[in-house]
Amino acid sequence: MFKRKNSGKNLVGLDIGSSSVKAVELQGKIGNLTLANIGHEPLQPDTVVDGQIMELNDVSNVIAELFQSRQFKTERVAAGVSGSSVIVKNIIVPPMSKEELEESIDWHAEEHIPFDIADVNLDYQVVGSTADSLHVLMAACKRDFVANIKQAIQLAGKQPAVIDVDAFALQNCYEVNYEPAAGDTVALLNIGAATMNINILQGTRSVFTRDISMGGRQFTSMLQKELGLTFEDAEQIKRGAPGAHHEGTEGDVSSVLESVSDALALEIQKTFDFYRATSEDGEGRVQKILISGGCSKLTGLVEFFSRRFNMPVERFDPFRKIKVDARRFDADFMRDVMPEMAVAVGLALRGVDA
Repeated sequence: MFKRKNSGKNLVGLDIGSSSVKAVELQGKIGNLTLANIGHEPLQPDTVVDGQIMELNDVSNVIAELFQSRQFKTERVAAGVSGSSVIVKNIIVPPMSKEELEESIDWHAEEHIPFDIADVNLDYQVVGSTADSLHVLMAACKRDFVANIKQAIQLAGKQPAVIDVDAFALQNCYEVNYEPAAGDTVALLNIGAATMNINILQGTRSVFTRDISMGGRQFTSMLQKELGLTFEDAEQIKRGAPGAHHEGTEGDVSSVLESVSDALALEIQKTFDFYRATSEDGEGRVQKILISGGCSKLTGLVEFFSRRFNMPVERFDPFRKIKVDARRFDADFMRDVMPEMAVAVGLALRGVDA
């Protein structure tokens, strides 16, 4: 589940979200990367719920269609998991050898993971050590959840080579593109249609992660409810489509959008507070927020968060250090999909050499 098991062979990073499937393939080495291919296909509502694929055939058809239409040649895929079936914990254990940790990790995991250990795929990484402790980042995901994603990929005729955690894929994408300094404490927010992944990093170390079941769909359903709109009309208005027709006034729309933005901000604030309370020195302060995901395209959200949290907030650029050939990839298409591609880029990075 972690970046250490780098395959060294090209992979397509495949991000299966609840509103779309995103795919990215990279070429080259870190420091000299080029975008080889990219694709984005929408999914029908309720095809994927809380990261769980409900309609296997629908999703596998979309994956197969995306690979065919964008002419991806690589069959091997890195996919990500997120949502309530994924648990990520930073734990502290006494100093021990690699072998001792390997033998005792299940026992340590049982204390921290609310699922039966027999039912999960578990992975871990030592992220730091002191004279009297080891700091271990541990991730667990329900086996049936992983099997479900693998099956969708296999049904599409592709090969699931790596299963990662979305929050860590986001982190890989950030590290390669932003080259953070050790003292930087940054919150990465990936706000999709139904889930928001939060990963707080100190330098390149993940100190707190959380997945929240909130996202762009909340804006849509609230607009539907408050203004009596269809799903399609509400989506249009949310995306700020010029001339999107609705009976309500602009004021109604912005007050609905603001109330949902408020609810999102509240969850983010809770996460920051919790992180601060549990950080080793009680000094954990986020200095900057980078937002990605389809919801980050919402007009005014960056400014709203910046005012709300009183800190710099920027849109995450997943291609900041990756060459994109303007002759091959349409600039408008890239601008449109770029905010949604951070996890897919992070997954694709599992297939490139450091």
